[in-house]
Order: sequence, then C-alpha cells, then structure tokens
Amino acid sequence: MFTQLNPTIPLHVLEKGDGYAIGMIDYGQEHNLIWVTVLNDSGEIWCAPNPSVRLGRNWTMGRKQNPAIDADRAAVKAQEQSRAPAGEMCADCTEVTAQA
Repeated sequence: MFTQLNPTIPLHVLEKGDGYAIGMIDYGQEHNLIWVTVLNDSGEIWCAPNPSVRLGRNWTMGRKQNPAIDADRAAVKAQEQSRAPAGEMCADCTEVTAQA
C-alpha cells in the first residue's frame, strides 16, 4: 500500500543525508516500511527501508538530536576529507602505483 504524506516529514536517511519523506510504502508484515524520500542536497529520490531512516531533533516535541544522525554526518565528512582533490590520487592509489 502506498501512502502519500501531506505534509511531508523531515528526516535523515543514513548514508544519504537529510530530506523529506513524501510517501511511504507498506508491503505488509514480512517487510520493512519503505520511505519515499527526496534528499535536500541532490534532489534525488530514494526509497529507504525503515532501519535506515531517523527523525531528527524536534524542540516542540522535546525530541533530542538522534546520535545516529550525528555519527552518520561525521562519517560522511571524514570520508569526504579523505578523498584526494580533483586530479590527484588518494593515499591508497599512490601507494599501489608506487609499488608497481
């Protein structure tokens, strides 16, 4: 069953980023809920399984920031910083080519 969400729900998809759920798919009791989500940064639409979706902080509801979101953002930032600038090889590639 597909349910269109109105209003949309702001959320965080682990390993993808922040976005808004625009719909939800429920395939039944043997499956995870699927959140149809538009990502803020890229505008991509992803169907995220329930275990990968987190609600963020909501002051009005008294909900504190979810530590899984902070950890995910830190991991993404570390990964981006470890990438080599355009035109340069990363440390792993430099090591492999030096051994060749």
